[in-house]
Amino acid sequence: MTTPLVEMDGDEMTRIIWRLIKDELILPFVELKTEYYDLGLTERDNTGDRVTEDAANAIRKYGVGVKCATITPNAQRMTEYKLKEMWKSPNATIRGILDGTVFRTPVTLDCIKPVVRTWKKPITIARHAYGDVYKASELRTAEGGTAELVFTGKSGKTERVTVQKLGGPGVLQGMHNIEASIGSFAHSCFKFAIDTRQDLWFSAKDTISKVYDGAFKEIFERVYEDYRSEFSRLGIEYFYTLIDDAVARVVRSEGGFIWALKNYDGDVMSDMVSTAFGSLAMMTSVLVSPDGSYEFEAAHGTVTKHYYRHLKGEKTSTNPVATIFAWSGALRKRGELDGLPELCSFAGRLEEATLDTIRQGVMTGDLALLVEGEKPKSVTTWEFIGAIAEKMK
Repeated sequence: MTTPLVEMDGDEMTRIIWRLIKDELILPFVELKTEYYDLGLTERDNTGDRVTEDAANAIRKYGVGVKCATITPNAQRMTEYKLKEMWKSPNATIRGILDGTVFRTPVTLDCIKPVVRTWKKPITIARHAYGDVYKASELRTAEGGTAELVFTGKSGKTERVTVQKLGGPGVLQGMHNIEASIGSFAHSCFKFAIDTRQDLWFSAKDTISKVYDGAFKEIFERVYEDYRSEFSRLGIEYFYTLIDDAVARVVRSEGGFIWALKNYDGDVMSDMVSTAFGSLAMMTSVLVSPDGSYEFEAAHGTVTKHYYRHLKGEKTSTNPVATIFAWSGALRKRGELDGLPELCSFAGRLEEATLDTIRQGVMTGDLALLVEGEKPKSVTTWEFIGAIAEKMK
């Protein structure tokens, strides 16, 4: 390797698995070059979360990062870790700095059948992780009255729309989005579709939300003109449909496409797709920025329950597949950008060795409950990674 990967360490059980993957599956085979950032909760607290910002800016500089799962603290974590502040989600901070879109794709195996029997290929969810209900302002009224939406422009011009005349107590919500963010979302989706040579679907509900969802539809159509010729050359398709029609199409489809969704829709559908394909522990996550930077990670969290068992000296059977694929994805992308076919080849071998280990019946406990056919052998995380390492040798 010539250009470093941005390596972001994390928390709890996934931090332990992170070190195990590096020691057993990567360092014996690759002259690894990384720029290391510790995003463990203690270090984020010690640096006032500056380390997260530094890591995100390093991804902008070098183009590729790989991240371990991290804790987003709540009140319980504030007490447990004696934090100075309830720090924001590192993923949200990195997404904001990179202006990126999250693409989540299941790792599939023939021996683990999707709940939806027509699905034969992975479905990638592209979630616009900005705005909507997640940045909404809300109000609960104790009396009737008139609710208005008011906008005061920088010019001083004021626009107001009556939301509802309430006859009694009610609840109100005001949410927003930004055209520049929607445009960045669209560019990332089209670029990822070209990169992976997959069709891109986008769905919203512009028949009901004529202005808000209508803006998403219009911006996607406008941005598509920048990519239309490349889509045509590759033989891939972009189309828009209403979200209820999209859900029906997805369930009847064979998979093998990217489904772009607004923030809330993407939050819900990514969990639906991951569960229907088998396990969140088999779900990869890639953050793609409009300028072509990539950050790879597992879609799941820090596996707290297993970590507490580990602290008691127990050997756990935590599934490391998504984290392994985060490393392989980052190494492949680094190899592609730097013209290193050997590195791309290694990434492919690592993935195949992981899947072959499972195919031969050696797997963690969560997968043992899902596979069809012969009774599998449930092993610890250490034994599973050791079996992959033997295949790599």
